Amino acid sequence: MRIEVIIPALNEAESIGDVVRGIPRPPVESVVVVDNGSTDETAERARAAGARVIHEPRRGYGSACLAGIRSLLPETGIVVFLDADGSDDPAALALLVEPIVADTADLVVGSRVVGRSEPGALAWQQRLGNWIATRWLRGRFGLAATDLGPFRAIRRSSLEKLSMSDRGYGWTVQMQLEAVEKGLRYAEVAVPYRRRRYGKSKVTGTMRGSIGAAVKILGLLAWYDLGWARGV
Repeated sequence: MRIEVIIPALNEAESIGDVVRGIPRPPVESVVVVDNGSTDETAERARAAGARVIHEPRRGYGSACLAGIRSLLPETGIVVFLDADGSDDPAALALLVEPIVADTADLVVGSRVVGRSEPGALAWQQRLGNWIATRWLRGRFGLAATDLGPFRAIRRSSLEKLSMSDRGYGWTVQMQLEAVEKGLRYAEVAVPYRRRRYGKSKVTGTMRGSIGAAVKILGLLAWYDLGWARGV
């Protein structure tokens, strides 16, 4: 199964080259970096490192992911999402896709909670948000989730069944909620998680970003929960 990696990126010039070069080839055959309106050399450095670069000027993590999906090569069978800031370890990619290759899962999330995280890699608000959201996912939807981690892999045919629409902070949790609705087989694997090497997070690095992410995630959980309760 051909594996393609999508990396949303916004002003990550300092890290993007190392991230792209760190992706194991094989098993990955193609890497697409979605430049989400960067004002630095993110696109140029990603291209120099061997990635295919596309541009999505509409801001938002989900917007970049959706643009990456639209650009997938026809023969791609597994899609991996990976952050551009160097916090996800590309060396864990083979472990992440293994359940899909073995045909025991359709969506696999890399759990930073179960895995080994560097001190300070996960901010307190991330840990709290994960704690609330994953307990909601388990208690109300029966999904054995421990994390909303961005490092994840999904079968291409399964991805095409999902009604993904969120263009911002809610992208990851919406994918897990859609997986429940569409009956996908879900699995998690422990992955290492590292501190950002440069700059600060667009989400947890600011109070506005943290609050915005919390509101969107909890709002999506409530919305899907309402539909779930009504049998929609």
